[in-house]
Formats: sequence, C-alpha cells, structure tokens
Amino acid sequence: MALSHLLYLHGFRSSPASAKAVRMAQWAATQPGLVFACPQLPPSPRDAMALVAALVAGWPAEGAAVIGSSLGGFYATSLAEQPAHRGWRAAVLNPAVNPARDLAQHIGELTAWHDPTLKFDFTAQHVAELAALTPPARLSTPSRYYALIAKGDELLDWREMLARYAGCDGEVVDGSDHGLSDFEAHLPPLLAHLTR
Repeated sequence: MALSHLLYLHGFRSSPASAKAVRMAQWAATQPGLVFACPQLPPSPRDAMALVAALVAGWPAEGAAVIGSSLGGFYATSLAEQPAHRGWRAAVLNPAVNPARDLAQHIGELTAWHDPTLKFDFTAQHVAELAALTPPARLSTPSRYYALIAKGDELLDWREMLARYAGCDGEVVDGSDHGLSDFEAHLPPLLAHLTR
C-alpha cells in the first residue's frame, strides 16, 4: 500500500529543526499527496502523546507511518503499538528504550538544543508519565519496524536498542553518533521499508 501519511517525532530537547526532521520534511515535499507532520513536542510526555493522538486522529489505519528519533522512537513505538495504529509502519532512529530510567537523572531546568534561549522544567512527574507510556515488552509485529541503530551512540546503549527491536528490519551502524550525522547514507533502506 502506498504511503499516504507520515509523522516524524523528534527526540528529547530537540525540535522540528533537527537535521533528520528537516531532511524528512524535504523528502516528504517531493512525494505528491503525502501528508507530513512534525509537531513540536511539549516536555510533558502525557501532553506530547495527547498532541500526537489529536494530530493523527483522522489518519487511516493503513498507509500511514511514524518515524521517531531517540525519545521520539519511544513515542513512535508507544503509538504504533496502540490497536488503532497496528497497520502502520514505524522507523526508530537510535530509539530510547527505557527513558524513564535514563531521564530521571535530568530532572531540573533544561534548554532546547536548537534554541538555548528556550528553557523548560523537566520534572519527576514527567518521568512518571514516561513510565506509564512504556509499550509492551514484546512488539506486536516486529516486521512493521525499521530500527536504525548506531554503535557509536554516545548517549544510549546500542545493545539495549538491538535487544528491544530484535526481529525488526533495520541496520546496525558501526560508528556514527546519537544524532546520526551520517543519516543521509542510511536513508534509502529506511524509505524502502516505509514505502513498500
């Protein structure tokens, strides 16, 4: 089925101005009729998922896909595992596997990556919201997923990502980094997965 709708979810402290989000927006603009959305996600995971749910409420059960980077990968998995979206394809880029654990040490005032003048409070409540969003340990249909995992990720353990997305389509990259600065080189197989 042709891809009709594509959602991109950015990572923690990131934004639609991230290099990968911009690149996907550029690609989407070349696809006639494709609906593309890349919202600025609020710090609250509950609010972020409510925003996403409202955004995709009218999207089809099949022919849609979601891409998520880092924390966005966790959100994308949580979304794709909901019964209404189990016909969607999903791509996760260096996905956060246990963000409630990892981000508990970042409670406090933080700045946005792409605009250091933007500050926000990350709270214990936000960590609890992440824990509540944790998708099932076993993915409903691993073949729907494409996992792009970099061994050179300086923030997340690639082995944990690989174990979480075992049985999924994808690529494990020697080297690279958390932001996947070589994203362009890995785009063709990811797009092939989403559009086949």
